[in-house]
This record gives sequence, C-alpha cells and structure tokens, in this order.
Amino acid sequence: MGRTRLGSHPARARDWRDPVRPDPDAPRIEISPQRVPTEPLTFVHRTGVWDLSDRPRVVGILNLTPDSFYDGGRFESVDSAIARAEAMASEGADAIDVGGQSTRPGSAPVGSGEEWNRVEPALRSIVSRIPLPVSIDTYHPEVARRALECGAAIVNDVSGLGVAPTVADEAARAGAGLVLMHSLGAPGALHARRDYADVAADVRAFLAERIQLAESRGVPRERIAIDPGIGFSKRAEQSIDALRGIPGLKSLGRPVYVGLSRKSFLGTLTDEPLEGRLAAGLGAAVAAYALGARIFRTHDVRETVAALRLAETLLNPTLVGTAGQGAGA
Repeated sequence: MGRTRLGSHPARARDWRDPVRPDPDAPRIEISPQRVPTEPLTFVHRTGVWDLSDRPRVVGILNLTPDSFYDGGRFESVDSAIARAEAMASEGADAIDVGGQSTRPGSAPVGSGEEWNRVEPALRSIVSRIPLPVSIDTYHPEVARRALECGAAIVNDVSGLGVAPTVADEAARAGAGLVLMHSLGAPGALHARRDYADVAADVRAFLAERIQLAESRGVPRERIAIDPGIGFSKRAEQSIDALRGIPGLKSLGRPVYVGLSRKSFLGTLTDEPLEGRLAAGLGAAVAAYALGARIFRTHDVRETVAALRLAETLLNPTLVGTAGQGAGA
C-alpha cells in the first residue's frame, strides 16, 4: 500500500469550530484616519466617573417586564427585583440597568405611562438601597425624566435619540450619562430586515451623527457612550460585522458599550437555545473587549466579570502578575 504524501490528505468539510482564517475575497472594513484621543478614556455619569483605562465596567440587566426575551416575568414583584439587583451588586456589577419595555422580536411597544408603572416602585427602592449607579433603559423622555428625578444616573436609549431627541434634554438637565445605541425603526420595527452597504461604516456614521445631536442638546461629550446595537436591526452576520467594527467606533473618542448576553445571534451561530448561550456570550464579550469595547451590559454578571478580569490581565502588560488581586474601584 502506497504512502500518503505530505499535503495530499483528502479535503475535510469545514466545521464552525475550525480556526477562522482571513478570507482573501471577503470585504475589508476600511477605517478612515481619525483623531484618536490620547487622554484616558472616561465616562462621566451623574454620580461619578468611570476611568475605563483602569478596567472595563459591567452593567447588570434588570428587566421589569412580563415578556423580555430571557428574563421576562422573573422580576415583576418589587421584592424579587430588589433581590436580583442586590445579587448583581454582590457579583461585581458596576451599575444596574432597569428597563420596563421589552425590545424582543415580536413584542408590542408600550406607552410611557405603562412603562413607568412597571419600573417606578423597584427603581425607587434600588436607588435608595444599592450604592451603585442606576441606569434607566428607555426611549421615552417622560420615563427618563421621572427616573432621573428618582436618582437614576444614566439614560440608556436603544433608539439612539431616534424616537425622541428630547431624551437628551432630560439627560443634559440632570447631568446624567447617556448611552446612544444604533438601531433603526424604533419603536415598532426594531427587528425588521435591513440591508447595509457596509455595516461597520453605517453604524459608525449613525453614532457619529447622534453624538453631535446629543451635544447640540446640551449633553457634554464626556457623558456619552456609544453602543453598536448588536441584535437590533441586524441579522446574525450583520451583528458580527458590527462587532468587527468596534475599532472604528473607538476613533469617535467615546466608550464603546455592548450588550451581548443570550442574544439570538449567538444561537444562530452555535445552535444553542437561550439557556445554553452563556459560553458563547462570554466568548463574544472577551472578543469585544479585545477589539476595544469597555462597558458590558449583561444578564450574567458574575461570569462576565470573571471573564473580563482574566482578559484584561492577559491583554494588558501592566497587569501581569496581578490576576489574584482584587479589581479597582
């Protein structure tokens, strides 16, 4: 029987677990030269400042809705919501993001009155009992205003001021931080099929324009963070392209904020159901950190904190030998 010559092995079907190699025919993301700030990257919110050159920050998700895609209905009572917020604080969360509006595919938007009724009792208690910044996840200016009056420190607008630019007015008036996310079609068509000439470039252009809009309405630049909107107005492959575009977003000079945990694009890529997407979500978070993201919104606080702490230690030469030490303030 003849010997197989080196290099003559039969072709093998490609598996998704195989190492990914550059495709010479794939379109490349071209990032035009931009002025990149040399000062430490910070995010200023109503109750403090996050120095993101120090370490990444983790924001725990608290959905007070009956129909959110992962935890809908779990924390509708005030006691269960407070217990979950306290648990996330103990797991290492740097902030709690409270929302009363489901944005899962197929959900029906609710008005500002219903949204406020869902969040108000728990929000008041969390602000008074937990010594962390609280973020309100809303695109309704009325809800933002009331939450800020209760002591919220950050407004997280998944429409990127697309529903109501006056959300920025409320953030500016209160001196709050503002997260601007890329999405199209809010409130009723957030998940409609979209086509992009270049996902990364389109997301960057959208966010650059929304930063300018927020500044024009009185929000100081240092109080703005930007989110590429993974899973919003994007199919799975478009979400991957948006993640690959994070280095281009960094050139806008504002912290990149991402929400990845349990999302459908992870299921599309791994064939895992909601409960099985933890590992893929952590892998995506570590990859996003390596690309330049610095604020991470997640359902899985303990695991995300641990994964990012290790990634930070491995990727930051100044932290070599400090893996066993506690994180900074």
